[in-house]
Amino acid sequence: MSRPAPSDEWVAALVHDAVAAPSMHNTQPWHFRYLRRGRAFEEWADFERAVPHSGPDTRGLHLGCGAALLNLRAAIVHEGRHPETLLLPDLTDRALLASARLAGRTHGQSSLGALYPAIRQRHSSRYPFEERQIPEAVREALGAAARVEGAALTFPASWHLWEVLELVQEAETRNITDRGSDQDLARWTRIDALSVSTADDGVPHDAFGPRKRGGRAPMRDFAGPRQVAGRHAADFEQAPQLALLSTDHDNPEDWLRAGQAMERVLLPATREGLASSFATQPLEWADQRRPLRDPMTGTGYPQVLLRLGYGPRGPGTPRRPVSEVLDIEPWPWAVHGTGEVPVLVPGP
Repeated sequence: MSRPAPSDEWVAALVHDAVAAPSMHNTQPWHFRYLRRGRAFEEWADFERAVPHSGPDTRGLHLGCGAALLNLRAAIVHEGRHPETLLLPDLTDRALLASARLAGRTHGQSSLGALYPAIRQRHSSRYPFEERQIPEAVREALGAAARVEGAALTFPASWHLWEVLELVQEAETRNITDRGSDQDLARWTRIDALSVSTADDGVPHDAFGPRKRGGRAPMRDFAGPRQVAGRHAADFEQAPQLALLSTDHDNPEDWLRAGQAMERVLLPATREGLASSFATQPLEWADQRRPLRDPMTGTGYPQVLLRLGYGPRGPGTPRRPVSEVLDIEPWPWAVHGTGEVPVLVPGP
């Protein structure tokens, strides 16, 4: 006897968890499809939501989609199923990024399923963090989490940290005077009350955080040259704690792996009480990515630069409704008009 089919509501709930993932400028560049006959999810890239100037190679798009895939996997495991995941399953179609087939039940709690509660707790925080150091044991655990997904996580220190901070500052200076970067911000940030209340994507002004008055934290000013009423200035940390995530190679599959590793780091960091934000500025300029590399090895391709620390988690940002990002394959018998009625249950 075959197992009862997953209900549409159960499928939608899993995607609802997946799309809580971070993406560059909160563009949410993903689309999901559930295939009933194969009991599998497909994740597709929505290239219309790429950031053309800050991410022309779609690397940032793939990172966000990878993070959403990790959330989907965690949600499936939380529901007691094992997701059999394949990246780039059809090399003739670059928009099809991944598939995740429901491939049997899990036995006991897994490390991935244990991360599920943090999915809804994680928010990017663009507020000042404390100067308190992250314990070495926590750093090691986050590094181990990245390795599970095929990436390396290092914490720049000493002169390498200051060099990375200088690269961020140089990139931020470029962005301020770069017309394309300003166009990206204008497209994906929300300042006026109407756009904030109605938009289901982008970064609303209450998530910008304060203007940086002092400190060395690598903060992007999402307001750009625009004035935001009521926005105050603040001093940020003098010794920011950064984490650099890298992969051995640099192609779309590596970007998807890096996105999964990024979220696999952010979720346990959230569970440990850490706040986080992104410092993507130097990764947006081709000539600045290489100098970010670990100076001890000189290998690997930097994909993500995180700022971690103890502080407010920041507000949530809007999300597109699941109905806009999920298609469910029709029942085969409905298509052929057999008149059969499927049995729907809360889960598989």
